[in-house]
Amino acid sequence: MSYEHIQVELKDGLGTITLNRPPVNILNIAMMEEINSTLKEWQGMKDLKVVLFRARGKCFSAGVDVGEHMGGLAPKMIETFHNIFRYMDKLGIPTAASVYGSCLGGGCELAIFCDVVIASESAKLGQPEIQVGVFPPIAAQVMPRIIGRKAASDLVLSGRIIGAEEALQMGLVNRVVKEEDLEKETREFLRPYLKLSAEVLRLTKKAITVGLMDDLEPSLQAIEDIYLKELMETHDAHEGLNAFLEKRKPTWKNE
Repeated sequence: MSYEHIQVELKDGLGTITLNRPPVNILNIAMMEEINSTLKEWQGMKDLKVVLFRARGKCFSAGVDVGEHMGGLAPKMIETFHNIFRYMDKLGIPTAASVYGSCLGGGCELAIFCDVVIASESAKLGQPEIQVGVFPPIAAQVMPRIIGRKAASDLVLSGRIIGAEEALQMGLVNRVVKEEDLEKETREFLRPYLKLSAEVLRLTKKAITVGLMDDLEPSLQAIEDIYLKELMETHDAHEGLNAFLEKRKPTWKNE
């Protein structure tokens, strides 16, 4: 199937989704729906071993479309965005991200949700949502599980952006490579996975998840309720989002 905002390839057990919405791959609802359509189509494919997210353009992704974060669109945006992770979770196979340049907000959430991340030296990762009056639900769910509560709290509560080397030290990424070698190093990193049994990969990933006793749905549902029913009812959430769109500093009322 041909899409407007992504490119899709399925070959030799590797399913590749390439973000292709130049210049900085802002994730809007239409793009998310294309990703969901692909992940939904891939459900139950017995010979699919790995799903890889990569990108074209200036960077991996600068995040979710702020304009679709507001008002009546917020519930649809959250549902559509979070369905990406639900479909990834249901696939039950290893997922990977190959990132470079800005990997921020929803783009960072997409990357770090993956089981493995290969980053170029230019990669900048972060969850700056709090600086515009909201928080990143997926990062709130998965980041403490990846790098621990204290490191995750630092990143999510401050909104600071870190470089690839710091992300590597924290455990947010698996490998940092030279910019010009990213595509080649990603292929090399994933090559061992593609030599294995798809079914054994599924069961092994299932065992890792069970070992963590980490069921995505209950915690994600609780986080969504906080986001939509509490956060989006505050003055400051709307002020922060509007300030971002209007390119001004927000005036917080702490309410």
